[in-house]
Amino acid sequence: MRLYPTAPLMATSPRISRILGWLRLPYEYLVLYGGLLLFIMAFFAWSAVAMLIYALVPRGVGVRWGRRGAMLMFRSYLAVLKATGLVKLDLGALDALRSEGALIIAPNHPTLIDAVLIGSRLPRIVCIMKAGIQDNPVLGGAARLAAYIRDDLPLSMIRSATAALRSGNQLLMFPEGTRTKPYTRCQFKGGYALIAKTAGVPVQTVIIETNSMFLGKGWPLLRKPAFPVIFTARLGRRFDVNGDVKATVADMERYHCDMLAAAGSVRADSRKLAAQAAA
Repeated sequence: MRLYPTAPLMATSPRISRILGWLRLPYEYLVLYGGLLLFIMAFFAWSAVAMLIYALVPRGVGVRWGRRGAMLMFRSYLAVLKATGLVKLDLGALDALRSEGALIIAPNHPTLIDAVLIGSRLPRIVCIMKAGIQDNPVLGGAARLAAYIRDDLPLSMIRSATAALRSGNQLLMFPEGTRTKPYTRCQFKGGYALIAKTAGVPVQTVIIETNSMFLGKGWPLLRKPAFPVIFTARLGRRFDVNGDVKATVADMERYHCDMLAAAGSVRADSRKLAAQAAA
């Protein structure tokens, strides 16, 4: 049953339209809190299963299962959100990377859900995670099975990341190192470029766009956004790190800032045109 009628039905059935309007707000809160609860439950469930697999399955097989299992868990979670009609996703551009060899995937980082968006499409992703999560007996099962990389010792992290890339995997790293507000100036760290040069792999930029600050920096986790929330991921320029690492980082930073500024201008123009049409 559709919660929201099509435009003709709303135009010809004002009473039904009012009833559905009253139902919209509780439905949005149900999706918000239910979605967060679903993710927590799915994460704990997969982590528990991963702990058993880790103990019973040979290491090489377990790593492949762990990474693919994380992808399927993320994809299933996003499919449920998309089915609500309140979250819209356009992530198909990422599928072109599935058949690629080793590379570093370097997206901008506007929200908490960015790693889930990228990880839902790619089965050979390796992430760098906080050591405290991996050491946790409950939360760390999935990370240990997938052989994600600890962030506690920089030299060890670089060696582990380089080894993972040389084995043909794809490393997810956010050059900004933390979440930043959408369409604002970005400042890149240099670790990802150093790893790329050491491993001899390119850096594939990814531009993540959203129409909302939901799950962004400073956004309270339980605060309801204006729905629908839209996430789009598109492939950007690919960089080779052959020479000066600092120069490459500066070049990538300028590129990201230019791309996000252009996207922000287009979005602002669209909002202006929509407001003019509504007036």
